[in-house]
Amino acid sequence: MLRAFLTSTILAASLLTGCAPLRHRLGTDYDPSRLLPADAILLGEQHDAPEHQQVHLQVVKALILRDRLAALALEMAEQGTDTRALAKDADEAQVRAALRWDDRAWPWALYGPAVMATVREGIPVFGANLPRGEMRVSMAKTELDGLLPADALQIQRQAIQTGHCDLLPEAQIAPMTRIQIARDRAMAETVAAAARRGQAVLLLAGGGHVDRVVGVPRYLPQGFKTQSVRLQAGGKPEDAKPSPSFNAVWVTPDAPDKDHCADLRRQLGR
Repeated sequence: MLRAFLTSTILAASLLTGCAPLRHRLGTDYDPSRLLPADAILLGEQHDAPEHQQVHLQVVKALILRDRLAALALEMAEQGTDTRALAKDADEAQVRAALRWDDRAWPWALYGPAVMATVREGIPVFGANLPRGEMRVSMAKTELDGLLPADALQIQRQAIQTGHCDLLPEAQIAPMTRIQIARDRAMAETVAAAARRGQAVLLLAGGGHVDRVVGVPRYLPQGFKTQSVRLQAGGKPEDAKPSPSFNAVWVTPDAPDKDHCADLRRQLGR
């Protein structure tokens, strides 16, 4: 989740100025069939946990095996990009070009396997994130504040501040929160448009985006059946329980230690 916030900070600042399977580690609790039937499965990763991108591939393959994958939607590519014009045997360069993939932000080596497994079956992959060019505009749209109830808006604002290591000036918290809201709404629009009866759209995004209290589920159509899953690096078995924010929590091995706040301080020149 932190990396998603850090990515947002970097983007805002610029505007203002094949993985090995985890089957030996993951048990049947990670079988997406337990989440079906659903119109959408929202899989919320920790971006800096490589295990999570391996889970992506397993979930994609499991849904394909059951003929339940309607489409793959990605935070990692912008809304308006997709692979529908590509053949099943399109190569990785063609797929990356179709999605306008930014390898600096989202290493293709980690995310590519799940994308290519989907393309190989002739199933569409959609970019779902808010286009970068719309972020500055979103920062000034005060009407976005009203899309969340007051308590949820405050939770989202606090998450923005905490996720940015309490380094954001107070004046930037509301505009940055509007970007998050706009991004969640864009992802919800993409997921809803890709829905197919009897199958599920799989959204891959950061954990904060799939939170039922403040994230993408808020903006999906009424009656749209959604399963929101958080991937949690580390933790104990008792952490793997439903909550108001997530239908399920899947605990994975610890992620490598990294001081993201130190990185952010360097980026902000502090």
